[in-house]
This record gives sequence, structure tokens and C-alpha cells, in this order.
Amino acid sequence: MNELFIALDFHNETDLWYFIDKFKNQPAAFKIGMSQFYMSGPDIVNQLHDMGHKIFLDLKCHDIPNTVKLATQQLSKLPVELVTVHTLGGQKMLEAAMEGVAAGPYSPKVLGITQLTSSDQEMLNQQMQIKGSIEDSVIHLAQLAQKSGLDGVVSSALETPAIKQATNHQLLSLTPGIRMTLEQSGDQTRVATPEQARLNGADYIVVGRPITQANNPVAAYQEFLKQWQGE
Repeated sequence: MNELFIALDFHNETDLWYFIDKFKNQPAAFKIGMSQFYMSGPDIVNQLHDMGHKIFLDLKCHDIPNTVKLATQQLSKLPVELVTVHTLGGQKMLEAAMEGVAAGPYSPKVLGITQLTSSDQEMLNQQMQIKGSIEDSVIHLAQLAQKSGLDGVVSSALETPAIKQATNHQLLSLTPGIRMTLEQSGDQTRVATPEQARLNGADYIVVGRPITQANNPVAAYQEFLKQWQGE
């Protein structure tokens, strides 16, 4: 619990390993997303695990139930802590995802994606044709995740208190979109600082570019970690 995952999103293996090598004397936890996994394959998971790092595999599975079940069954053969699926896939798909991870040797926790931190009100209502507010949608999807047996959900830190209340504090909460200052939002619209995420009740946070693009990534990581841990 209370992990800070560093998001790995590098365009080539040279830059990837140059960055990872900086943490050879600093145990860390890493998030491997779609682009990194598609480039590096399962080997990156096993290599990081062998180096003593924890891994969050963020592939956001979203397909028909049987396909997702088979996918999560394969993912549960990898030494990862967390995997993700889209809650918009519906209850049958989410339940199938849980069946899949239970069949593998590692049985990672499954977190449901609610609304991406790049989503805003206009996108929700106009493009997705989903009525109500972002928070309404996130809470509904979190309750669906709970009903389907998932371990937790992914949302912005802004919705974490409402999620915890709506699910009787039974779901884990992971929050991306973490920045040291809110002015550094980039392409994400619903961001928070590590301190805000902690105070709002998040169990995990993800930090990407503010660490990976820092002049001193290890120092940046330690600064985020201090605020996240309330030091």
C-alpha cells in the first residue's frame, strides 16, 4: 500500500535503461503502460522484478468478457502487483477479469479505470453522451467495480473521498495525474499534488514526466515520495 509508481513511457530501450539504471541503488515501483509494454514486452516486467522493483502493469483491458478473462489470466503469470481493466466494459467483463487473474500464479490486484484524468465535462456529456457530472460517473463506475469484485479503482484524486464514502472504504484507490504544482497539468485536466492525494485517501499514486524528465530523477522521486508520505 501507499506506493508511488513512476510511469515509464520511453521511446527506445536505450533511454529506458539509462533512466532505470539511475535507480539501481534506490528501490522503486514502476508503472508499465501500453506503449512501454508494446515496445519492451514481458521481459521488462521480469527484469524489473529481478532488480527488486515493484510493478504496476497498466494495460487497461477492455474487450468481450472471454477475451479479457484470457488476457488477465496471461497477465497474472507475470510478477506484477496491479493490473487494470476498463469499468465501462460492464459487470460481466469485470467478473471475467477477476476469474482470469485467479487462475495465474501471481494473482495481482485488479483496478478498474473509471474516467481518465484527461476527460472533462464536455467530453463526458457531448462526446460520450453520458449525462451528469464527472464525479457522478466516477462514483457509479466505482460502485460497479465493487459489485463486480474488483480490488479497487483508478480515478483522479479529486474523486477519491466520494469513492471511499460510496463504497464504504472497501475499494483501493489509485490516482494518476499527480504534479508537484497544479500549474504543471500538461495534457491532464484533473490533477492533484501528492499531499492532496494522501489527504483525500488515495492508496497509490502515479507520477510520470515530473520524474522521468527531471534533471535529477532520483532527487525528484524522493521529493515526491516525501510529500506523499507526509514527511
